Amino acid sequence: MTYCIGILLDEGVVLASDSRTNAGIDRVSTFRKMFTFEKPGERFFALLTAGNLSLTQGVISLLTEWLNNENPEQDLFAVSSMFGAARAVGTALREIHKIDGGYLQQHEVDFSGSFILAGQ
Repeated sequence: MTYCIGILLDEGVVLASDSRTNAGIDRVSTFRKMFTFEKPGERFFALLTAGNLSLTQGVISLLTEWLNNENPEQDLFAVSSMFGAARAVGTALREIHKIDGGYLQQHEVDFSGSFILAGQ
């Protein structure tokens, strides 16, 4: 089980995520599940992930690849709102699912993930 949590306070937002991964009884490891995207002085996003690591890592990789991209709807540094940022995360999620989902489902691998996006 993995988790991520966000708490909205009067003074701001508190974010937390675990770092444990489990690939079997004897294969417990750690992996970062909180990622930040920042354009200093302009915008900051934190993205927390939980679930299948191939899915969540794929989403993070695509979002990173799309930074300073020609498509402003995919680029977290160019979106015009938090809604636009959430849509970019959703687009990356659908893209990874389109690429890997069929194969993983065929082999009965749970291919789900959860995301919390925060920022300004």
